[in-house]
Amino acid sequence: MSEPENRVPSRDDALALLYEYTKTDSLRKHAFAVEAVMRSCAQKYGEDEELYALTGLLHDFDYEMYPTAEQHPFVGNKILEEKGYPEAVRHAIMGHAPYTKVQRESMMAKCLFASDELSGFIIAVALMRPTKLEGLQPSSVRKKLKDKAFARSVSREDIKNGVAELGVPEDEHIAFVIEVLQENADTLGLK
Repeated sequence: MSEPENRVPSRDDALALLYEYTKTDSLRKHAFAVEAVMRSCAQKYGEDEELYALTGLLHDFDYEMYPTAEQHPFVGNKILEEKGYPEAVRHAIMGHAPYTKVQRESMMAKCLFASDELSGFIIAVALMRPTKLEGLQPSSVRKKLKDKAFARSVSREDIKNGVAELGVPEDEHIAFVIEVLQENADTLGLK
C-alpha cells in the first residue's frame, strides 16, 4: 500500500532504500555526491533542500539491480511510487536518463541532469590527482572532458546538454560542483 502523496519520506527512509538496492561503495558514494550537489542547488535556487537531496540520493538506487535501459530508472520509479515518493522526485529521476524521453521541466529535474554525470566525472578526475579535489579547477575538468579515453562511460553530451538546460556558463557550473564536492570530500573518501 502506498503512502500519502503529500508526505515526503525521510532521509533515513531513503538511505534504507539506497542500501537495500545498492551494495557497492562506489555507487553509494556517487549517490552521496549527487545528493550534496542537489542540496546546494536547492539552496542556490531557493528550492526545497530535502526534496532535492532525496532526488539526488535516490536517482540511481535501482541501477545495480536493474542496469539496462529497459529497466533503469523505470523499475526504480515504480518502487518509489509504491513507497509514496512525490511525483516531482520521480519525474526528475526519470528525466535524468535521456532515453526515457521524459522532459526536464522543473528546476529540480534540470539540476539533477546537470549534476549527475558531471559529479561522477569530477570525482574520476579527482581520483587521478595526488591532491584529489584540493586545488581542482574547471580548466582541468574541461581538459579531461576533451580526452575521450578518460572516463569513457561518462556522456560528454549529457554534461554539455545539462549545463545548457540549466542556463549557466559551463565553467560556473563546473566550479559550483567542484566546490560542493570539496565541502563533502570526507564523506566521499576524497580527502
